[in-house]
Amino acid sequence: MRSAAAVVLAGGRSSRMGTAKAALEWHGSTLLRHVTGVVARAVDGPVVVVRAPGQELPALDPTVLVCDDPEEGRGPLQGLAVGLAAAAESADTAFVCSTDLPFLHPAFVQAVLRRFGPEGPEVVLPFVHGYRQPMTAGYRTDLAPRISKLLDAGVFRPAQLFKECDLLRVEEAELLADPHLLRADPGLESVVNLNEPDEYRDARDRPAPEILVERFGVLANRGGERGPRTVRAANLGAAAEQVGLTFDGHVLAAVNGDQIRGDALVPLVTGDTVAFISADAGG
Repeated sequence: MRSAAAVVLAGGRSSRMGTAKAALEWHGSTLLRHVTGVVARAVDGPVVVVRAPGQELPALDPTVLVCDDPEEGRGPLQGLAVGLAAAAESADTAFVCSTDLPFLHPAFVQAVLRRFGPEGPEVVLPFVHGYRQPMTAGYRTDLAPRISKLLDAGVFRPAQLFKECDLLRVEEAELLADPHLLRADPGLESVVNLNEPDEYRDARDRPAPEILVERFGVLANRGGERGPRTVRAANLGAAAEQVGLTFDGHVLAAVNGDQIRGDALVPLVTGDTVAFISADAGG
């Protein structure tokens, strides 16, 4: 199979929230920047954001591909068709989600995408907290033409798509059989979305994720005590600040031993380890 992509639908009306969810502040970033950063950590293909016609979006990582819905008011199926079609150029499957998922964890994204095999299914649909979760689900990208035909026939609800495709329903216990997901998100809060202002305020008031940070090379002597430290931080910039560093062009970070990153807004999640190193020669 080719790469897996991620599609984030940002074009919802946000009527109950009273303001665009995508631009809601999230620990010095925005909710959309946070969610796109989380899914980018979990896939090896592109991250696609689908917006409503004329919708303004907050600043995103420049690698994110932004696509426009051709017509407003046709619901999530329209955004799904657009996003899957864009992702199909380089990926066979995609994790699809909304923008209002502050506790989404990369381990959840990966647990869903691992359910795909060479022959099927076409949709991996989690059933969590008593509800099916079509906006934290996996879809084959070649479903895009079929979804477009449904839209042309006046069908705008995902339920009809599910009736017509090879669907794998995944229960909570099956998801939590993944030991990594069980450690990272035992309550499956990855699917918790925000609709009301009170829900947003409650989510924003929760402590940032607990992570382990260590400084190496010339940075090891900065910011007080040496060795690993446990801190709470929602992104790399905040983590650097917690250990007395300024995350600028002279400091880089490796998250969980992965590729080196220099973007302060790369989101962090529970269980991460961050290694800060000097970007300067000899560091």
